[in-house]
Amino acid sequence: MWPGEESGRDAHRGTDRKTGEPLLRSPILDYLDAIVESTGHVVSGAPADYIPELAAADPDRVAVALCTVNGTVYASGDADHEFSIQSMSKPFAYALAIEDHGLEYVLDRVGVEPSGEAFNELSLDPETGRPRNPMINAGAIATHTLVRDDQRPAVDRVLDLFSDLAQRPVRIDEGLAASELETGDRNLGLAYLLHASGRLGQDPAAAVAGYVRQCSANVTVRDLALMACTLANGGVQPNTGQRLFSRRTTRHLLSVMASCGMYDAAGDWLTSVGIPAKSGVAGGSSGCSPARWGWRCSPRAWTPTATARAAWS
Repeated sequence: MWPGEESGRDAHRGTDRKTGEPLLRSPILDYLDAIVESTGHVVSGAPADYIPELAAADPDRVAVALCTVNGTVYASGDADHEFSIQSMSKPFAYALAIEDHGLEYVLDRVGVEPSGEAFNELSLDPETGRPRNPMINAGAIATHTLVRDDQRPAVDRVLDLFSDLAQRPVRIDEGLAASELETGDRNLGLAYLLHASGRLGQDPAAAVAGYVRQCSANVTVRDLALMACTLANGGVQPNTGQRLFSRRTTRHLLSVMASCGMYDAAGDWLTSVGIPAKSGVAGGSSGCSPARWGWRCSPRAWTPTATARAAWS
């Protein structure tokens, strides 16, 4: 155990969240500080200008967080800044759908093959008509409709899951959701094509609205480190001990993240970084080393793969 490490501690604050007692400084914090400093020169990439709210985001914000499997979170940079989870929500919604229906049911509707294409391409299996995988937008929209509504919008169940993972209430940025819906013609087109192929069991407009709201949930790097660490911990939230996903679901999900999570850069990511991960258009990436730790990086350059590669090389 590193100096200052204990279950449930929030090491980047320098104090124990439960007792308020000061913590010894861990060398992990020095490592994370060095990551933030060493990537300061990276200025490639740009905010997602096709979404007005994201186009106005500050590209100079940067934060990185790491959570060990006993629940200790270490973070550096703008660690308390909230931003939208975007596509980093996809693995967790996928896991929730599997928990609701079973793996075989979900596999019959969404595939697990890498598409080799960009996140917003229409990648359907030519024989079955299924979306190629749940990490691209077509597959994620279909996956969102598989979350049981429980007599309320499916996105509410997804938010409940995010809150259980992060140990705090996670809420939607309504302004961002509205901004994405206004410019979401491509996602709506994907949904209508899925519906036409019989692969979307819901009204396309409602499916896209729910999916966009799922992606507009606001989180911090600490939240996402805890979320990733739950996967590293076999589906058990490390601080609360609550089992949120079965071991089978977690194992399957991590495999899909490894092969499909970084879209058309998945092979490059896996051979250069080597862990299951997922990127998000708000500028971050999230991943985990099973049974070891979960991490979350919100890079200043808005190019998650390049910055994370520099950080972990």
